[in-house]
Amino acid sequence: MHSAVLLIEFGAIILALGLLGRIAGRLQFSPIPLYLLAGLAFGEGGLLPLGASEEFVATGAEIGVILLLLMLGLEYTATDLVSNLKTHYPAGAVDFAFNALPGAIAALLLGWGPVAAVVLAGVTWISSSGVIAKVLNDLGRVGNRETPVILSVLVLEDLAMAVYLPIVTALVAGVSLAAGSVTLAIALGAAGLVLFVAVRYGRVLSRFVSSDDPEKLLLVVLGLTILVAGLAQQLQVSAAVGAFLVGIALSGEVAEGAHTLLSPLRDLFAAVFFVFFGLHTDPASIPPVLLPALALAAVTALTKIATGYWAARRAGVGGKGRWRAGGTLVARGEFSIVIAGLAVAAGIEPSLGPLATAYVLILVILGPLTARYTEPIAARVTARVRARRSQGAGREKTAGTERGEAADPGDPARAPEQAGPADLAEPAPVRD
Repeated sequence: MHSAVLLIEFGAIILALGLLGRIAGRLQFSPIPLYLLAGLAFGEGGLLPLGASEEFVATGAEIGVILLLLMLGLEYTATDLVSNLKTHYPAGAVDFAFNALPGAIAALLLGWGPVAAVVLAGVTWISSSGVIAKVLNDLGRVGNRETPVILSVLVLEDLAMAVYLPIVTALVAGVSLAAGSVTLAIALGAAGLVLFVAVRYGRVLSRFVSSDDPEKLLLVVLGLTILVAGLAQQLQVSAAVGAFLVGIALSGEVAEGAHTLLSPLRDLFAAVFFVFFGLHTDPASIPPVLLPALALAAVTALTKIATGYWAARRAGVGGKGRWRAGGTLVARGEFSIVIAGLAVAAGIEPSLGPLATAYVLILVILGPLTARYTEPIAARVTARVRARRSQGAGREKTAGTERGEAADPGDPARAPEQAGPADLAEPAPVRD
């Protein structure tokens, strides 16, 4: 009987997600907000709480996080990562300063403490690679000059995740400073080792994994990823980081084939992950944090636009491309939820989960809009400012001309021929 209820509940969830994804596709925006809302509806305090399938959904959600970061790693080669790190690291520093600090400050102002501040800093810092990639494709901007700048910022954020996630994992687990340092050292050592192996022996590893049979390739890549993720978690390093590093290590035809085969699985389990996050968020807990979420979303939307504008300007991109780069980076999504999920699972701050949910809902809807309309709005505002300045200059010129025509001919200031010798003397030289 329990098995039948589990199948019914899980089948209903998958069917609902499919219908919601179809609705989002017709409306041309990311389905992530609808998935989160579905989780709120099926979770604690929702319209139809689940019971039998919750544990199964939790396992699927963990696989979803692993696949999200594996697929992200498959997008880049180790050489690309090293090159981007050397060339665009100033943009990464500006991105961190502009977008992580507002989250940390907000948590401290809310009285949540330093651990929650570190977590919320990550929530507001990391843009959604999945949403942004979809937006670039939908708007036909993949070949634009500003697109490499956008991707460089995303790559630097993903690299920073390899350092940030172990730190957050150690903090939320409440381990000591020594244990946290060991965890971070292991994570950095693993990341460095994987990058070294990928650069030097990436072809050998890819040849080992490669197979002409799609079934065998799928099983080997998926099994290797979950195995490495489990080993990483056993070493108190984030399983997501382990999956990300596996994706980086694979390259060439293997990466392309694995990407094609794993994309449907990623979409399925990622949707389950968003539902699972919503399941553990009581809808009644969102209204009290809605105002802080709106304020934080407004501030960090502007700081992301400033980040993209600065990075594109540094790369020599024109004015329109700078605004497009900034507007495209606004969306937050899967990684913000992943980071918040670590804190929610550890019970760090009860309001952190609802705030992160509301924050992501706002920006995942706003992000595609800012990507599309930031540049036209900036162009209109700039044109109006220039028009007002030109009108103001014209009025001052006209006013000066009118004053000159109305002046008294007998005025010594306007009639030098009537002035005395002292008035006609040359002015003294001006010193700097």
